[in-house]
Amino acid sequence: MKKTLTGVFCLYLSTFSLPAWSQANTLEILDLTRHWVGITALIIFGIAYIVVMLEEKIHMRKSKPVLLAAGLIWILIAITYNQEGNSHLVEEGIKHNFLEYTELFFFLLVAMTYINSMLERGVFDALRSWLVKKGYTYRTLFWLTGWLAFIISPIADNLTTALIMCAVVLAVGKDQPKFIALSCINIVVGANAGGAFSPFGDITTLLVWQKGVVDFAEFFHLFVPSVVNYIIPATLMHFALPQGKPTKQDGEKLVTIKFGGLTIVGLFLLTVITAICFHNFLNIPPVFGMMMGLAYLKFFGFYLRRKGHSQKDHTDVPGGHHTGEFDIFDKIAQSEWDTLFFFYGVILSVGGLGFIGYLELASTVIYGELGATTANTLVGILSAIVDNIPVMFAVLSMNPDMPHVQWLLVTLTAGVGGSLLSIGSAAGVALMGQARGQYTFFSHLKWTPAIALGYAASIWVHLLING
Repeated sequence: MKKTLTGVFCLYLSTFSLPAWSQANTLEILDLTRHWVGITALIIFGIAYIVVMLEEKIHMRKSKPVLLAAGLIWILIAITYNQEGNSHLVEEGIKHNFLEYTELFFFLLVAMTYINSMLERGVFDALRSWLVKKGYTYRTLFWLTGWLAFIISPIADNLTTALIMCAVVLAVGKDQPKFIALSCINIVVGANAGGAFSPFGDITTLLVWQKGVVDFAEFFHLFVPSVVNYIIPATLMHFALPQGKPTKQDGEKLVTIKFGGLTIVGLFLLTVITAICFHNFLNIPPVFGMMMGLAYLKFFGFYLRRKGHSQKDHTDVPGGHHTGEFDIFDKIAQSEWDTLFFFYGVILSVGGLGFIGYLELASTVIYGELGATTANTLVGILSAIVDNIPVMFAVLSMNPDMPHVQWLLVTLTAGVGGSLLSIGSAAGVALMGQARGQYTFFSHLKWTPAIALGYAASIWVHLLING
């Protein structure tokens, strides 16, 4: 039991495996897992991540502690290797981790820019307005918002999808806090399940795809298990929903999509196709396809500005711009920079811990002693407690010798495991803030057994149909 807990802790703290050059220099790499440098690095990262988990309480952005931790960990490593005369290995190791981050950074930056452009054009507001105006019952809205979260999250990210659907629930369920709580749980589960069978649905699936572990088409082998993961807890929650219809909102006008909004949706889909083709047919990293897709949006933004098809409000503002104009650089500036810097801190921090030697220790204990199925199931449970990104980093870093069905399994569990607790995914944390006081940690915890049943069933179905 002690070895198991140690392995789980190391799994959480491990990271990317070293590339081919490290194998050629195995004799030069130091095992610092029991050295004071390794222990100090663990403590630094542990403290940093505790601060990250307290973000909602202390109101400190999550990127700050991990950025500091990344710098301190690599300073400790560099000092030790300089004393041994092997400083070149540290340089190569940190460059490798930074390259991994760079690919992720630019991929997400393009995706965030497209989402921000669609938000500015009113695409998601129009969807929300249409749903609110239809006059559906509480139960119909529950299933509609849940399934839309499941369907949209594979294309847009699961966080944005969850926020949009939550806005619908809050708009129509003002007099029914129970409906809001259950619908928020349903949206979180649906968004996470939908994101699990697409490279674009979650950061973890994106990492798996970029690493080449799972091909694009193979992600759809997880579609049926993802449906099972969503539909079981949703069905159980259905019977606890209030009956009747929400009070009709007469004051809200129907929102229409601004000129160019649907075109931007089409360009985003074209960008996704471009990234897939770059990866599958040209063996070029998909991030280069995303960057080419950014050119599509920039050219269309130029067209919008030239034609003057923008918001009707053309009030001058400092800098020579107009508040109604479509400016692509405004959309880039509105990206989630704190999240992007957080990823840098995580990758470089846990990259340093992997360089120290905790990767091999975790791989031996977790996958060597527990077996692949048990280990991959634990990955999902662990991702409900901590962020699933460093956990997936660890698995990719270990590169354990396991069949392809197990790689699909860990992709599934890392994606949907965060639904077990409200703090287990970005979608859950965001909705607790958006529906403050109505969707809470304990309202979600009440339905954790139902979600766990869906989690277990999805694993069983995956092994049954894909194994």
